[in-house]
Amino acid sequence: MTSIIAAFQFLTIFPTIIRRIFTPQEMGRAVGWFPLAGVILGFAVYGVNYSARLILPQNIAAVLTLFGWVIFTRAFHLDGFMDSCDGLFGGWTPERRLEIMKDSRMGAFGVAGGILVLLTKYAALSSMNIAVILPALILAPALGRWASPLVMYTFPYAREDGIGYEMKCNVTWREVSLATLIAGIAAWFASGWMGLGIMLGTVVVAFLVARYAMRLLPGLTGDLYGTITTLVEMMTLIAYTAQI
Repeated sequence: MTSIIAAFQFLTIFPTIIRRIFTPQEMGRAVGWFPLAGVILGFAVYGVNYSARLILPQNIAAVLTLFGWVIFTRAFHLDGFMDSCDGLFGGWTPERRLEIMKDSRMGAFGVAGGILVLLTKYAALSSMNIAVILPALILAPALGRWASPLVMYTFPYAREDGIGYEMKCNVTWREVSLATLIAGIAAWFASGWMGLGIMLGTVVVAFLVARYAMRLLPGLTGDLYGTITTLVEMMTLIAYTAQI
């Protein structure tokens, strides 16, 4: 139970039940439960969307859904995405890129990236068939939080400090297998074979982004885990707007 609670407290505004710092080993085990936190987050975000659509147009409901999404996650992954945009596109050397990513101040690339990803999510939610909003909002955060364990286990870490490094050092194939099982069940119950197809696409997106980052840095960082999560969420929402 400690690892499950750690996953929820780390990724969401889930009430603080365990009032202490989790050990690196506990955080490593928590990684296996990340997709479960994503599923619950998806239901919470859908609750906002459904309630809003009862009295408001779908495009306004989409805006309020994104408000809920940001609040429920404390903009955790979005912040990592924006920091990564600043670092990857604003630095000329690996050292400078890492320095920029660690800086809490936001630059032009980060602001532009954040606006574009939110606009894309808004466009997808506002144009999506109402019948697929529920599976889309469940699967997007679930697969986003499955992608980070995959790259966390596969690729090296750029620094030798920080919570991302501690988690990386304590993630094993067991956590990746558990995360994959949870994500696979969520994908199947959300959309059957289409859900599994989107899950396969998640692997492609995650590894392409990770490989691109590895060309510019000696390894991944916590910000890049957030970047991959954010981009997978966005691509999943886009997939549900496809007219197939």
